[in-house]
Amino acid sequence: MARRTGRFRRFSLGGRDGIVLVLSLLLSSLVWLLTNLSNSYAGLVSVPVIAECSIDGHSAQSSNRALVTARCRTSGFSLLRSQSRKERQPVRVRIDRGDLHYAGHDEYLLTGSAKNSYVGRIFGEETVVEAFVTDTLSFIFPSENHKRVPVEPLIQLNYRSQYMNAAPLKLRPDSVTVYGEAARLEQVDHVSTQRLNLWDIHESQHGTLRLSKVKGLRLSTEDVNYELEVSRYVELSTQVGVEVWNAPAGHHLQVFPPTARVVLRCAFPIGSDPLSRFKLYIDWRDFNASLSGRCVPHTLRLPAGVLDCRIEPEVFDCIEDNG
Repeated sequence: MARRTGRFRRFSLGGRDGIVLVLSLLLSSLVWLLTNLSNSYAGLVSVPVIAECSIDGHSAQSSNRALVTARCRTSGFSLLRSQSRKERQPVRVRIDRGDLHYAGHDEYLLTGSAKNSYVGRIFGEETVVEAFVTDTLSFIFPSENHKRVPVEPLIQLNYRSQYMNAAPLKLRPDSVTVYGEAARLEQVDHVSTQRLNLWDIHESQHGTLRLSKVKGLRLSTEDVNYELEVSRYVELSTQVGVEVWNAPAGHHLQVFPPTARVVLRCAFPIGSDPLSRFKLYIDWRDFNASLSGRCVPHTLRLPAGVLDCRIEPEVFDCIEDNG
């Protein structure tokens, strides 16, 4: 018996050797597990989705969750994580308005191949969807009180000498939809941009302007794009006689003063002399409808390249002379 006990003792491990063996087994098991979880596997994955979209007259996000189920190929880590969650947190996905189909009663559908554009945002960029189990996603965007109002830019412009805008400032969009309580909406007739100062302008400008927030209201967009076409100009001036047009037979008008100083700002370089075809006239019908006899002159359509026209004086006194 003593002999047998001694034999067993020769094959037993000391305390330190036992710990090393256990750690080695644990490490090898961990390496095996990590290696297998790093491999690609296929399985069913379900993700609840809340849709976000800009739809005029409706909430910015869906009031419901659509459950999207698909057969996905991804790493074992992702698949295990997805399938082990009892209640997965919904994913918020921004959807283009053009991909949604109106189904009536505030319901919008995402169908067919349109879903493919949002695979990465729903399941993760590392996931490959082999097939959708859910064919159509239905989202409810509740109606809200709203109104459309213009955008007013707060921009201070300072041009370099002999430069000016070749066209009015353009905003895209130039109006926005405002959402909120009816009482608050009644007090809003426009939305302003944040202030922008541009100095020493000598070339066309473009950029983005943030919209100023309106307390208690939501805007359909947070910013707008602006575009300002700028041109170098040369200034031309001359004296032009004031004509009378559309006077009935037997009726004559005397205009004071009979001439006006005309100043044109033309885009540089000038192709032809715009003053050679310039006409300035008083319309008899304006005089006939006037109580004071003071009339604003008209011009023919200005030639291309004329950026601005200034007439001095701006108003003329007219007296009928039938003698």
